[in-house]
Amino acid sequence: MKRTLFSAACAATFALPALACDGLQIEDPYARASTAMSQSGAAFMRFVNHGDAECHLISAQSDAAQRVELHTHIEDDAGVMRMVEVTEGFVIPAHGEYSLARGGDHLMFLGLNQTFNQGDEISVTLSFVEGDDMEIVIPVDLERAPDHQPSHGHSHSHSHD
Repeated sequence: MKRTLFSAACAATFALPALACDGLQIEDPYARASTAMSQSGAAFMRFVNHGDAECHLISAQSDAAQRVELHTHIEDDAGVMRMVEVTEGFVIPAHGEYSLARGGDHLMFLGLNQTFNQGDEISVTLSFVEGDDMEIVIPVDLERAPDHQPSHGHSHSHSHD
């Protein structure tokens, strides 16, 4: 019963337009850490922009970690995939979508201040170039299987200029 109420509350919360970037919605957010002893974790979600202007996510903050960075995976010259910070941020196009997904772009929590336990909630502030901040609550879901990823490892269609 508690899980149903939590799911219904999340659906209602994330279905409302956000203040940052008029018309921006967050769908299906979740966070995870690989083990209970992990010093880092990650969060994933889908941004849906119903507005007439693009939204440019430039940073994130949370009391759950010493630092939260916008990250992606890149292949180095030796063919090894590495996670790196995306300092230019992520652009959510007008009337478009942008996904943060496992194996692609994501929020990276570094220096965890708390353990990410199944069912916990992580408060995160997202900051946008447009000058607005968005407060969201991300549930921890350690049981979720990875989503199917396209062969190039990203679940979005944009280019980093």
